[in-house]
Amino acid sequence: MLKAFDAKTALRLAQDTLQNEADAINALNARLANDDSVVQAISLLLNCSGRVVVSGIGKSGHIGRKIAATLASTGTPALFVHPAEAAHGDLGMVTADDAFIAISYSGESSELMTILPVVKRMGSKVIAMTGKPGSSLATIADVHLNVAVAKEACPMNLAPTTSTTVTLALGDALAVALLDLRGFKEEDFARSHPGGALGRRLLTHVRDVMRSGDAVPSVTADVKLTDALLEITQKGMGMTAIVDADNKPIGVFTDGDLRRMIEKVQDFSKVIIGDVMHANPRSISPEKMAVDAVAVMEQFRINQMLVTDADGKLVGALHIHDLTRAKVI
Repeated sequence: MLKAFDAKTALRLAQDTLQNEADAINALNARLANDDSVVQAISLLLNCSGRVVVSGIGKSGHIGRKIAATLASTGTPALFVHPAEAAHGDLGMVTADDAFIAISYSGESSELMTILPVVKRMGSKVIAMTGKPGSSLATIADVHLNVAVAKEACPMNLAPTTSTTVTLALGDALAVALLDLRGFKEEDFARSHPGGALGRRLLTHVRDVMRSGDAVPSVTADVKLTDALLEITQKGMGMTAIVDADNKPIGVFTDGDLRRMIEKVQDFSKVIIGDVMHANPRSISPEKMAVDAVAVMEQFRINQMLVTDADGKLVGALHIHDLTRAKVI
């Protein structure tokens, strides 16, 4: 029967749950000071020449999927295998070079115990995560990680709540330790997250977003300002590069420069662009990361930048809007 809603009671129950789970994680952290099993597990996983296979059923399975996903995205090749499916063919995914993480709070999951003897005979090393050090799963494992909790957050002490939180936290601890030991860096993280914001920032090169070919505004230094303004208008970048006979940039002229000239120049038809351009324009290599271009633009408060090759020739141009559209910024 649905109880009458009481805001204070609801808040207290929510806070009690968080405190219960926080206390359990702190207790696990303190317990590890006198338990070298985590170090053994990290060493085993670090030296695994294959992949890390994670398995569990029910809530443990959900936690296992997250642990496998975290490992895989932080430099440790990993996958999740459902124990029931493994007993019906998916065990073929596991090889002797793999490490196997089996998760069951009771340590007596029949689905896991059906396949673990086969995994052991295959030659795979087994890490068990249970709350029962004397359980069948803990006994058969090469390394046992004790995730026991004093009580679940569930008022009936039945629903896996605190125990799953502790297991997930320990899985994160393993992944982070391995990440650091493997020398995993931001660039590595980006390669496994190409669709995310970090991936776009760290994997996008200037050549990927720059304008090139006829889309790059450029004129020679001897043309009239009016012709340069026509080039700016047609190319829509708010600027034009001024190049020499070898197509090397010697200057730049922007919309802002034009606005500043309006009060000083009466007859634009007589002005030569080479006389009013800004010499030594900022440029960047197409091989540089797009975030490097952003940094230069922000440092010098400019909205456009020229792109030059190793010989100093103009090969492209960047506008701040190009970087925004590419979601680099």
